[in-house]
Amino acid sequence: MSNLEFSKSIFANELQGTINIIKAMPEDQLTYTPHIINRTAYEIAEHIAAHVYDFKVILQEEVCDEKLSFPFSSPNELANKVKLLWEDTLNIMETYDDEKWTSEHVELLVAGKLFGAMPRFQMMWFFLNDIIHHRGQLSAYIRPMGGKNPTVYGWSADTV
Repeated sequence: MSNLEFSKSIFANELQGTINIIKAMPEDQLTYTPHIINRTAYEIAEHIAAHVYDFKVILQEEVCDEKLSFPFSSPNELANKVKLLWEDTLNIMETYDDEKWTSEHVELLVAGKLFGAMPRFQMMWFFLNDIIHHRGQLSAYIRPMGGKNPTVYGWSADTV
């Protein structure tokens, strides 16, 4: 299995778990944070969605100025937008060959300032790993927010 084929498989697998976490956030608790220095549930979900938006930029452009906000009005609305963006990403990945995936570089900007440059596949993994990290943060927020943790990689104590 090539790097690209492996990546497409993993990216496809991570979609549903991400959607499930976003949908599990109680809509009336989006301002929840365990501590004043932590991001709110809303801010974490918004950050995840912004990264999913950036997937398409990374795959189609030579420069990605990281999207820093992605406003939404409800978890279901956000989950639907994330699903569409992620599916677009998977469709774009289908047009790639191994050479394009591993050899083309993209510059990453944050607020217009150069953060670094790396091959597309590394930047895609960089963003996916950050999504997984923040999805884990949200999973730790869900119960204190009054929600139930959904299935991500298998049953949770709330889904058994």
